[in-house]
Amino acid sequence: MEIFDHKYNDIISIENLLDAWTEFLKGKRKKKDVQLFSFNLMDNIFKLHSELSNHTYRHRGYQAFNISDPRPRNIHKAAVRDRIVHHAVHRVLYPSFDKIFISDSFSCRIEKGTHKGINKFKKLFYKVSKNNTRNCWALKCDIKKFFDSIDHTILYQILKKRIPDKYILWLLKQIIVSFNKDAIQLSLFGEEQIIRGRGIPIGNLTSQLFANIYLNEFDQFIKHGPKIKHYLRYADDFVILDREKTYLINLIPKIERYLNRELRLFIHPNKLFIKTVSSGIDFLGWVNFPNHRVLRTTTKRRMYKRIIVSPNESTRQSYLGLIKHGNTYKVKVKFENLYQNI
Repeated sequence: MEIFDHKYNDIISIENLLDAWTEFLKGKRKKKDVQLFSFNLMDNIFKLHSELSNHTYRHRGYQAFNISDPRPRNIHKAAVRDRIVHHAVHRVLYPSFDKIFISDSFSCRIEKGTHKGINKFKKLFYKVSKNNTRNCWALKCDIKKFFDSIDHTILYQILKKRIPDKYILWLLKQIIVSFNKDAIQLSLFGEEQIIRGRGIPIGNLTSQLFANIYLNEFDQFIKHGPKIKHYLRYADDFVILDREKTYLINLIPKIERYLNRELRLFIHPNKLFIKTVSSGIDFLGWVNFPNHRVLRTTTKRRMYKRIIVSPNESTRQSYLGLIKHGNTYKVKVKFENLYQNI
C-alpha cells in the first residue's frame, strides 16, 4: 500500500492558502460573504494560517438550502474561511489519491466526467458483446443515501492508512466531524478514540474527494475480490456488464455483503435492475442503447423548464454542450425554438 509523505505545512502554508483562495474565488466574486472576506484578505489569510498552525482552528457550521436539479438535494454551504481550507486540503491530497483510484471511476476527477463515463460504457458494451454480435446484460445499482451514510470512523481509518502525518489527520478530523452534531471531537494528538458520526455535506469540495476515497475501497474489492473486469462507477452509481445474466444475479449478494459489512452502505432496492443493453440502460443522464443514446425524459423536461425560467446565452450553451453527445436532433430543435420565442 502506498503511503503519502505530505507534511502539514504543505497544506497550511501561506502560499497554498492563497492559491486555494484563487481557486475558490472563480465565479464567486459577486457573493457578499466572499467580498467581505476579500476586503481584508491578507489579514484573514494570516489569521487562518495562525489558527491552523496553532491547532486552534475549528470548522464552523453550515448554511443549509435545497436545490432540485436534477432531483431534490439538501446542500450545506460552509463559511468562506472553511471553504478555503477545503481547497487547500484538496490541492495537496487529490493528486496522490487520484493515482490510486481505478481508471473506471469517473466522478469528480480531472479528465474524467460524465461524457467519458458514457463513452467508456459504450466501449465496455462492444467488448462484452463482441461488437454487438452477442447479448450483453447490465447490472445497474445505486447506493441508498450515499453522502448521508458515509461512516466517519471508517472514513477516518481509510485516510489513516495512507496518511501518517498526525497533524494532517487532525485537520481532516475537523472537517469530517464538522457535519455531525453527535460526532465526538478527538483529543489533539493522544491515543486515538473512536469517531462516531455519519454523513458528509454535498456542498464541500473535500466531500467529493472523501466520497471517492471511501468508494475506492469498493472499487478495489470489485477488481481484486470477484475480479470483475467490465465495471464502471460514477459517484454512487455503478454498472457491471456481462454476457451471462446468472453471473450478474450471483454477484448481487457478494456486493451487498461487502458494502454492508465493510462500508455500512446499502444498495437502493428500487434502483437495482438487470437488463439487456439493447433494451436501454439509464446511466449518467442518458438511456444508452447499443448504437445510440437518448436523453432521459426527466432531463429533457428539466432542460425545457430551465430555458423558459432562465433564457440566457449561458444556459443555452450549457445545454447545447450536453445534448451534442447523443441522438438529440428533435430535442435540439424544440430547445432552440423555446429559446428564440421567449
